[in-house]
Amino acid sequence: MSETSPKLRAELEGIPTYKPGRPAAAGGPVAYKLSSNENPYPPLPGVMEAVASAASSFNRYPDMACTSLMEELAERFAVPVSHLATGTGSVGVAQQLLQATSGPGDEVIYAWRSFEAYPIITRISGATAVQVPLTPGDVHDLDAMAEAITERTRLIFVCNPNNPTGTAVRRAELTRFLDRVPRDVLVVIDEAYREFIRDPEVPDGVEFYRDRPNVCVLRTFSKAYGLAGLRIGFAIAHEPVAAALRKTAVPFGVSQVAQDAAIASLRAEDELIGRVGSLVCERNRVMEALRAQGWEVPESQANFVWLRLGERTTAFAQACEQAGVVVRPFPGEGVRVTVGEAEANDIFLKVTGAFHREP
Repeated sequence: MSETSPKLRAELEGIPTYKPGRPAAAGGPVAYKLSSNENPYPPLPGVMEAVASAASSFNRYPDMACTSLMEELAERFAVPVSHLATGTGSVGVAQQLLQATSGPGDEVIYAWRSFEAYPIITRISGATAVQVPLTPGDVHDLDAMAEAITERTRLIFVCNPNNPTGTAVRRAELTRFLDRVPRDVLVVIDEAYREFIRDPEVPDGVEFYRDRPNVCVLRTFSKAYGLAGLRIGFAIAHEPVAAALRKTAVPFGVSQVAQDAAIASLRAEDELIGRVGSLVCERNRVMEALRAQGWEVPESQANFVWLRLGERTTAFAQACEQAGVVVRPFPGEGVRVTVGEAEANDIFLKVTGAFHREP
């Protein structure tokens, strides 16, 4: 039997596999999963009914154009339907953006550390990743990112709030940055955690999209809306970009179950606001407790907190697991910890209190 393998693209060599947050082990000591920034609440009112109804016909293909959802989103954001595109989570839409804009010889700029899918999807497209270090305060260094732009730059990701640090760039900084970006370079403002922002100086990316054709905004139903398992996100962009996204979408990629669940979630806004408000209060409690213990914690505008631990990262993650919570370690750098149920957060804070006192 021949040992010759099929020829694969050279760009795939060395690309890391995306590492999801590890779940709590069945029957193990871990009781809570704080590793994937999931919403701890059950589906919003009306969602289960919409899902059950849609499930009764999943022998049929979904509406590929997501017609009803697009109309709902167009009304919600006061944008034309032609300025919208959907995909399998905001990361799916991000990959479509790279397919539409970037290939071998092109460059994609993003902060680092930021969302770990950026380097993966950039290399899959064949483009060159240009990683710009965060500031010492773990915020995007927008001046350095502007300086990194070259004639080969095709796309820039601005993750706001940033994953995994939770930090956010403010309106004045983002305005100055966008003024420096050439109009033929696409700036993608990735707002997966937009609903958790409470700093009034952190802008809504949609306000920049309205008068800047080179700005695209990404949103998701995975976080605040609690539909992580259904994989649905969307982009708001001017028509040339939105049309390109629709061309690069996987046919029938967004299931009818996901579409109907998203519509029901949008219509349960009052309940959503209450749940998000509760999570923000819990986030603030966690940050205040960490600072009282002596930790330096960046101001998070997301549903998680970031602890820089350096070489102690793995040991800390193991200590959390032994105590009953699983967190998301980035070895040699730090841990990202989702704000979950109060009981889970209390376990985490007990670990941080003991760990910080260790010599």
